[in-house]
Amino acid sequence: MPSSPPVQALVVVDMQTGFVSGDHAVPSAEKLVPVVRRLLERARAAGSLVVHLQNDGAPGTPDEPGTGTWRLHLPAEAGEPVISKSVDDGFDRTELGAILVAHGIRRLAICGVQSEMCVGATARTALDRGYGVVLPHDAHATYDVPAPPGGTEGVPAAQAARVAEWALGDGVEVVATSAEVTFAPGIRP
Repeated sequence: MPSSPPVQALVVVDMQTGFVSGDHAVPSAEKLVPVVRRLLERARAAGSLVVHLQNDGAPGTPDEPGTGTWRLHLPAEAGEPVISKSVDDGFDRTELGAILVAHGIRRLAICGVQSEMCVGATARTALDRGYGVVLPHDAHATYDVPAPPGGTEGVPAAQAARVAEWALGDGVEVVATSAEVTFAPGIRP
C-alpha cells in the first residue's frame, strides 16, 4: 500500500453513543467503532493531537445534551479537547481552528459520523483553510437516505458515505483503510 505523509492530528466527529449503539445507530456501527478505537490508540501512541467533536442536538434527539446517548462512545483521555457544536461544521463558532494552529497541525485525519453532514462539513472547511485532510474510507459512516416523496429509491448508507467522499473533491486524500494512516506528533503549546 502506498504511504502518504503522516498526520499530526485526529479529529473524531460525533462518535456519540446514540449514533453508534442502540436503536439509532448508523447501520455500520459494529464495524465503525473498532476502526475508530484503533485510530485513537495509534494517534495517542504517536503523540498526535486528538480532538473530539460532540454535537448538541435538539430535545428528544439521540444527541440531546446531557443524555446518555449524547455522551462520547469512546471517551476522551486527559488533555484531549472535547468541542461542543450545534452545527455540522466543527470549525463554525468553535475553538477547533485555534487548537489546530496552536499545535502546529498541517495534516489531519477525520473520522466519525455522519459522512455527508458533520464529517463532510468539517473536512471541507479544513481543506478551505489549507490543511491536508486524510479521510479513511472505513472510518466514517452515515444512515440510509430515505426515498423522497414520489416513489423514487432511497440511498443505502454505504453509497451515501462514498458520495460524501467524492463530493469533497480532489483536495481530500481518501485512503481505503484506516491502517494506511500514519501519525506523528504535533507541536505542544
